[in-house]
Order: sequence, then structure tokens, then C-alpha cells
Amino acid sequence: MDNKTLIDDIVARIGEVILGKEQPVRMALACLLARGHLLIEDLPGLGKTTLAHTLAGVLGLGFQRIQFTADLLPADIVGVSIFDRDTNRFNFHPGPIFSPLVLADEVNRATPKAQSALLEAMAEGQVTVDGVTHPLPEPFFVIATQNPLHLIGTFPLPESQLDRFLLRIEMGYPDSQAERALLAGEQRQQMLKRLQPVIDLATLQNLQQQVDAVHASDALLDYLQNLIHFTRTAPLYQNGLSPRAGLALLSVSRAWALMAGRSHVLPEDIQAVVPGVVGHRLQVRDSQGSDSGVDPVSHLLESVPLPA
Repeated sequence: MDNKTLIDDIVARIGEVILGKEQPVRMALACLLARGHLLIEDLPGLGKTTLAHTLAGVLGLGFQRIQFTADLLPADIVGVSIFDRDTNRFNFHPGPIFSPLVLADEVNRATPKAQSALLEAMAEGQVTVDGVTHPLPEPFFVIATQNPLHLIGTFPLPESQLDRFLLRIEMGYPDSQAERALLAGEQRQQMLKRLQPVIDLATLQNLQQQVDAVHASDALLDYLQNLIHFTRTAPLYQNGLSPRAGLALLSVSRAWALMAGRSHVLPEDIQAVVPGVVGHRLQVRDSQGSDSGVDPVSHLLESVPLPA
């Protein structure tokens, strides 16, 4: 089975549970294949948690959910060492972060200290407790959900921590056809219990390795650099995109190309993933008027010409 057929099969299986959301599902898969972490920002009740459960079931990944609250401690995430009198030593008890797929639910309801414990694990792929380093599983994929900042009881993630997420997506309200099917259909929880893996761990890791081999031509890299340079010079943006953002854009574009069954990246791949990759990294200058109605991502794509 070729990569496109396999990915289409995975998307279709997820689409049996997550109705009418093919684009967010594909973006989530691209994030996983590019070995990144995903931030889903939207109102409660729009399927963020269900998407994480469904991905774990269809991909055959171990799953842990961490409900972020104001009293959550770092040890509740990474684990703790407990003294064993029988052996006269400390034994480490792993926390829920030691799972291939971790759902950090409502991450911005926890204090910055608890948020930092999660994001450190995401960045390092390991945790250190009492001077001992413990590697996290491979693959390791964090899906964090975030409520809009106008809701009560939220602690905004600073830009430096937002940058740790490879992609940010929104689920949005379902269209009328999908919502009707949802209302008339079976409970999602019952469907989740019956999910069977479409691929095994070895296949998933092979797909991740193939992403690294997807070719990006010099002209394609020129286009990517032009996009990054524009954000650093245009007066609309408060800060330009960092080198890490450029690498993120390239890796997700490679994953997007692989999912389409191609061995090379097209400019259209970059354009498809730009909103998810740079949307949480670009901010409009106050002097430009953040309420001016100008979409920073659309402005970027419209201002930088495609390669000839």
C-alpha cells in the first residue's frame, strides 16, 4: 500500500468519529509525522479531546490524559521518586507524561510552573528527577488543548512556550450536515471503545523516517526563506519568524507532501501548512492596530510571490 492510500485510510477511519473535519485531522497527522507537538485552541465541546482519543486508537498508540488545573504540580506530570525502605533507595514512579500520546487538556488552566514541566519534557524528549534522566517513549506526541484567553481562569502561554508547538489548529463548529449526523448517530464514547489500529508502531516510525527524505529543491527553499524574511522586515509584524519556525515550516511541508504521495515538496505544500505553523508565532504590531482586520497569515502569503 502506498503512502497516500495508507494516509487516506487513516483519515477516513478517524473521520468516522470526527465528522466533517478532514483538514484539522490531516494537520494533526502531519504534526505527528514531522515529530512535533500539536496545540488545539478552541471553545469547549468542539471535539478537541475526542480527536486525541481517536488518533491514539486508530494509530495504536498508548494514551494518557492530563487534566490541567490550577493546583496541578510538576510531579503530577513527570512523576516522583519515593523512598523504599526495603531496598533503602528511592524508586522513580513515572508520571502520565511517559506515554506515546499525551493529551494535555486545557493546558492554559494550569500555572506557569506546571506548564513549564510539560514543555520541558516536550523540548528535551526526557525528564530529569533527582538528578536522574529518564527518556520518554518513541514516538512521543503531545496534543495540548487550550481555551480561548477570554475565558475565566486561564494562564496565557508565553510566546517562547507557544513556539514549542510545531502546529496550532482550531476545530471550529461542524457544518449542518456533520452536526445532524452527530445528533442522529451513535455516542462518540461508544465508537471510541471499538476503534481498531490501522497501522502498527513500526509503520508509523517508518513514515516518520520517510518525511526526512522528502526532497526540497533550492527554489523551494528560496520561497521558504522569502516568507521568513518578509516577516522580519514588514512593518505589520511585531517579531519575525525564528530559524526554529523556518525548520518547522519545512518539516511540516515535507510531511504534507508525503501524505499526498509525493517525494518532493511543492510551494502549495508550504502554503497549505503556513496557517498552522506560523499562526501562533506571528503577532501584529500595536501601532498597526491588532483589530484592523488584517490577517497576518493571509497578508504573508499574498505578499510573497510564488517561485517562477
